[in-house]
Amino acid sequence: MDHFDPELDGKDRNFVTALARGLEILRCFRRGDMTLTNSDFSERTGLPKATISRLTHTLCELDYLVADSRVGTYRLSAGVLRLGFSRLAAMDMRDRAKHEMHALRSDGPNPFITVALGEQHRTEVIYLATDSSTEEVTLLVRVGTRMPLFTSAIGKAIIAVTPEERCEQIFGFARADSLETEREARARYKLALEEYAANGYCTGYGTWRSDVNGIAVPVHSLSDGRVYGLNVGGPSYRVKRKQLEGVYADRLLKVAHALSLQQ
Repeated sequence: MDHFDPELDGKDRNFVTALARGLEILRCFRRGDMTLTNSDFSERTGLPKATISRLTHTLCELDYLVADSRVGTYRLSAGVLRLGFSRLAAMDMRDRAKHEMHALRSDGPNPFITVALGEQHRTEVIYLATDSSTEEVTLLVRVGTRMPLFTSAIGKAIIAVTPEERCEQIFGFARADSLETEREARARYKLALEEYAANGYCTGYGTWRSDVNGIAVPVHSLSDGRVYGLNVGGPSYRVKRKQLEGVYADRLLKVAHALSLQQ
């Protein structure tokens, strides 16, 4: 994960460092992490343990963390889930997309297709809604699944239409990891722009996972300016490039256009 960026502290008078550090603590939890210690938080954020102790104490008081004093660990509380589900409940795009996504999956010629709607967060895309294939062997994704922004089809579709100023902020998130990560992100961004300009969609053939193919398009929310990504994909041995581009690309573009107009 990206460490807290100390360059922001002091450069932006409106930047609240304490708040940023508290949120960074919550972001430390990864898939499979049930509990973490103050040492884990310190290692993952780069913050001193004394600072970590104050932050975890505050987050416990606010009911975003739950402490187990017997072993010195912390877990996320229901307070974090409340924030997340409040966000989803307020997202009308997710609700409006459900019918279109289901039709895109179930009415097409390939039963192994899975459809997902996602939004960019830092250098990732988080799935907000999914409609998965019902076949026994399929690509299983859920709400909350995280995808890499610069190597997945859905991420490239989003970044290809993201305003330049916002892109520079995203490159800053990549730079917080390393200069090499930023250079790679900028190179992949350029390729995404070229692909989207040429086709109107972006592709991911083994770039996220070697056994997964997919294509994606951006969806614009005219009411608040947000950009979402909508993709179709599946196991590479069942979902081929020819069918994705020859059959599903046009359907995907029509769905994205319809959702962009439903404000």
